[in-house]
Amino acid sequence: MGFSRINKHSDKLAHAGKWTFYFVVIGIIAGFGAIIFHYLCHVGAHYFMDMIAGYRPPAPAGEQHLFHPTERPFSRWLLFLLPAFGGLVSGWLVYTFAPEAEGHGTDAAIDAYHNKGGFIRSRVPIIKTIASAVTLTTGGSGGREGPIAQIGAGFGSFLATTLKLSDRERRIMMAAGIGAGVGSIFRAPMAGALFAAEVLYKDPEFESDVIIPAGISSVVAYCLFCLVFGWGSLFEAPDFQFRNPLEIGPYVALALVLVVTGIFYIKTFYGVTHFFQRLRIPNHIKPCIGGLLTGGIGFYFPYTLAFGYGYVQKTLDSAGAIHEVGMWFLLTLAVGKVLTTSFSIGSGGSGGVFGPSVVIGGAMGGVVGKFFHGLMPTVVAEPGAYVIVGMAGFFTAVSNTPISTIIFVSEMTNSYHLLMPSLLVCSVAYLACRRWTIYENQVKSKIESAAHQGEFFVDILQQFRVKDLMPRVQKVKMIPQEMTFREFKRYFSETKQHYFPVMDGHKRLIGIFSSTDIRSVLFSEGLEHLILMKDLATTDVIVTYPSDDLNSVLQKFTVKNIDSLPVVSDDDHGVIIGMINRREVISFYNENIQTMKEKKTA
Repeated sequence: MGFSRINKHSDKLAHAGKWTFYFVVIGIIAGFGAIIFHYLCHVGAHYFMDMIAGYRPPAPAGEQHLFHPTERPFSRWLLFLLPAFGGLVSGWLVYTFAPEAEGHGTDAAIDAYHNKGGFIRSRVPIIKTIASAVTLTTGGSGGREGPIAQIGAGFGSFLATTLKLSDRERRIMMAAGIGAGVGSIFRAPMAGALFAAEVLYKDPEFESDVIIPAGISSVVAYCLFCLVFGWGSLFEAPDFQFRNPLEIGPYVALALVLVVTGIFYIKTFYGVTHFFQRLRIPNHIKPCIGGLLTGGIGFYFPYTLAFGYGYVQKTLDSAGAIHEVGMWFLLTLAVGKVLTTSFSIGSGGSGGVFGPSVVIGGAMGGVVGKFFHGLMPTVVAEPGAYVIVGMAGFFTAVSNTPISTIIFVSEMTNSYHLLMPSLLVCSVAYLACRRWTIYENQVKSKIESAAHQGEFFVDILQQFRVKDLMPRVQKVKMIPQEMTFREFKRYFSETKQHYFPVMDGHKRLIGIFSSTDIRSVLFSEGLEHLILMKDLATTDVIVTYPSDDLNSVLQKFTVKNIDSLPVVSDDDHGVIIGMINRREVISFYNENIQTMKEKKTA
């Protein structure tokens, strides 16, 4: 017995060690992918925006330029044309080699999780990396989480496929790759793991199987990334504090502003996307046109191009920095970023939507903060705090990910004293904007996910017992074992019953037969008075009990492909209560599924 326990314990350790190794490998690859992509972005920005157009956007505090700036003078006209060039190159790459790499990669990864068994073609991460780097470093507006999510997800999928793992295991490894990529590139490992588990659903629901694997992969990837590019958060911010309960009013107003802006962002993004989908021109030309429209906005408002994180940093550099930034600048940054992101990504370009959301939310937070500071300076003493809370609230409004977003922004800004107002704003924004989402492939809940359909069918059936269906259990007439076939024929002509339990002299169940079983003797003339019904009945009766769960009942139906089962007493298996039909069990299941859906939408 002792050796058996030791062996079982050793097997569990070996199993855990094997999977931990897999998730560490995913973290290593995602980390290296984040390093390469980050480096490509800096190389591209230096050689395209700086050397060609003389445009050098500021960087956030935690991310310094890797190359010395050139002395080339700024040219609006060259900056106007650059996004179109980037769109042409990225469009050719994507639509020639991997059309599924278009748009924002996180949504494609969500679709792969729910509908494709976690499968992603191995070439997609490579094409996504190059195409996104070209799009974003030539002035296209987008974020880095989409490309890096597909890099991590793609390797997780590739590893699972190579090891010939199940669809469920491939999904988990793919999601772990998402968490690792996002957590490393934004220096937010905890948020990366939570984001990978939360972004899959519109409802505030986590994929629990994903959190621990994504956590392991995310920490490994984060450490690798920071070993190369330095430790610390992406943004630096003063230690803003929430000290005045009267600020709840302005924060609620901020949430409502973010909801309106979020709906505008989603409607604009998908309006542009659908316009370009209907446009009857070659697909690889569409990102070029989108780039031209992006460049047109950048001609007048250059700060709406590329990433834009540095402009958010400017509002956080010191407690008084927000006062030096004009309302017009913040408004044009937010609205312009909505438009440039929609044109850059919605036309078929490659990039993410989280990065622009951080900028848009921060800018609108700054607008609201400045407004209320001017209106009630003793209540809203630190309008810069609204920039941070605005980041979290806006992305929550457009993504339905309130929990991971709060942690995201806290880790990105190293600001944890604003958790309470962030929770308030994110909760209001989520509740008011849950009908809309920037991730079209999110499903409402696990019940509606193809990844869980089989599991939920079993889980829900196991929740109910036969006794819950007693009103649907049909009372039937039992046939005496000594009844002749001639007597039964008279009874059979007057009943709609299809299954006939046979009883002995004490009215106890001893067998059963169906209308199909009597076909062999139905036209046997001269023998009707000799054949007894007990001779036609099978004594190997499959029965069910009031205490049986419905999943086991359905399994019993399939043993001999029968449509009705006798329900017998739990205490006395010879006492028949009635018959239950397969159709009634399935109908009961469908009714309960519909009820659950209605409760969730209420």
